[in-house]
Amino acid sequence: MHAAMATYTAVIRREEDMFVATCPEIGTASQGKSVDEAVANLKEATELYLEEFPTQEKPITMTFEVAESVP
Repeated sequence: MHAAMATYTAVIRREEDMFVATCPEIGTASQGKSVDEAVANLKEATELYLEEFPTQEKPITMTFEVAESVP
């Protein structure tokens, strides 16, 4: 079976001694000791999730701005 390629977002946060990566479009998450490891684990988790629950429609991606307090 031929798989189509799709691009998703990885949001990475440092939590203590690990990096946590999440994919907001799909809802998957993973972690690793480095950014590269966290993203590689997220990619694997997302691929496995999509095998089980294929998406039927393209996710909508938007950006937005919010005001931050500046000290």
